[in-house]
Amino acid sequence: MPPEMTAHVIEEFGDPDVFTETTIDVPDPDPDEVRVEVVASSVNPVDYKIRQGAIPDFAPELPATLHCDVSGVVDEVGADVTRFEEGDEVYGMPGGAGRQGSLAEYVVGHAGTFAHAPASIPLEDAAALPVVALTAWEMLADKTTVSLGEEVLVYGATGGVGHVGVQLADWFGADVTATASSEEKRALAEEFGADATVDYTATDVASYVEEYAGGDGFDVVFDPVGDDHLQTAFEAVRPFGTVVTTESSSAQDISAMHERSLELGVVLVILPVLLGEHQERIGDELADIATLVDDGVVEPHIDARFAFEDVADAHQLGESGDFQGKLLLVNE
Repeated sequence: MPPEMTAHVIEEFGDPDVFTETTIDVPDPDPDEVRVEVVASSVNPVDYKIRQGAIPDFAPELPATLHCDVSGVVDEVGADVTRFEEGDEVYGMPGGAGRQGSLAEYVVGHAGTFAHAPASIPLEDAAALPVVALTAWEMLADKTTVSLGEEVLVYGATGGVGHVGVQLADWFGADVTATASSEEKRALAEEFGADATVDYTATDVASYVEEYAGGDGFDVVFDPVGDDHLQTAFEAVRPFGTVVTTESSSAQDISAMHERSLELGVVLVILPVLLGEHQERIGDELADIATLVDDGVVEPHIDARFAFEDVADAHQLGESGDFQGKLLLVNE
């Protein structure tokens, strides 16, 4: 094992070009950790928000190696780890927020933040899944439950979290209505499993509630977008229904929750890593997701692939929003 490795780090917050390629020490795993030779990572909003300095409390210590998602091969296991062996193909969410992340040749993390990678897709593609699949899973299986025939509205249906949410809601047996701003996106949402699609830029909430939810509202509104979308979610959900979201940082009027007796579930899947507690939750859920991938229930949609050295380009595209599904970063 060489003592040093290549990593792409930020020494200060800033624009995408703030990344620099450097050489740092190869980290050694603690007794409850594994070291993974990185095959790939992917871009999530949390990654570029940390880089921007928008959420400094989530940032690793500077100079920081970012990116939460990873897939790769176990290179070394800590003395107390029994779940993995050297040579295992894994995927996970070991750092990138709160601790050093995956944009390097090797990453270490608590063994509980990893699971064996799905066998049915290329190992590098598995890196597109952890943050978005964990988020969608916790929104639909933890913060609420979706039953056969229930009506579920999915915002951002071709985005990272949204495209997994459509697939999971369809698997749960829901009648899925997906919102998207273009004909191309709506067609893609149907490929993911949506029963109906809505151009939210040209259709008001009352109209699509009347057409697809009988006028009373959807049983569940799945909102991975947040901000002002949360207000339309409160309009679109039925009395006693549930809104699940990933965003609560904006100021919103939540009076509708009282007026209509609503439930609101907010998900932050990186919390176990930030806390350094309950990290096995991540690996357990990723093991379930790997099974769903191998059963053909969930498939990551990868719009574009970048080399690690092109991380600035990947962040620029990620921030533009001009893509569908996920952007992959491959350690070439």
